[in-house]
Amino acid sequence: MPDPRVLLITGASTGIGAATARAAVADGWNVVLAARSEDRLRELAGELGEERALVQRCDVTEFADQEALVAAALERFGGIDAAFANAGFGAARGFLKESPEQWRSMVLTNVLGAAYTIRAVMPHFSERSAGHFLLTSSVAGRRSLPGSLYSATKWAVTGMGESLRQELRNDGLDVKVTIVEPGMVDTPFFDNPVSDALESEDIARIVMFVLAQPDRVDINEVLVRPVKQAG
Repeated sequence: MPDPRVLLITGASTGIGAATARAAVADGWNVVLAARSEDRLRELAGELGEERALVQRCDVTEFADQEALVAAALERFGGIDAAFANAGFGAARGFLKESPEQWRSMVLTNVLGAAYTIRAVMPHFSERSAGHFLLTSSVAGRRSLPGSLYSATKWAVTGMGESLRQELRNDGLDVKVTIVEPGMVDTPFFDNPVSDALESEDIARIVMFVLAQPDRVDINEVLVRPVKQAG
């Protein structure tokens, strides 16, 4: 029987990341759980089974943390089959809202964090000429929103994913790239519960559907909105 495949997830402590970890383990994968909140990660790993989940505290804006994350995954499981660059957070709309410090943290996490995940994992995928990058973008990465610097970060992630796909093809590597672009999702992203939204589990199912495709299939973008979301 083949060894379980391994999925690395940043931003794994809550929301889409945690839901995807649960779905992956249910589908027979091992998972590498990364976030800044180690306590939440350990709680999730206890739920999933310590033998199936590796916990690694990681600030995605620090490249050394991401390198250590990949090294820990390889030491524990011997390989990585898919890397889900999912860490990110938002900001209130309006260019006079929030603080410059909050903006800086958001841009570094949402954009540089995803790029660092790619850079940290890419040598392993390149050596194997196999693997799958998934990046969490957003509907906000497909259409501009008034006063939204968050939207700009997600436009960057959408562009990053396509740039990565083209580089991999130019290098002759059979590594897949998928940009996941959810609409409104009821996650800790929002301070208060939202109605008529997607659930984290909805996105997790989509991620697992993408990962279940045959080697010849590369699903590059998945744009998904709740039924009642117009924009």
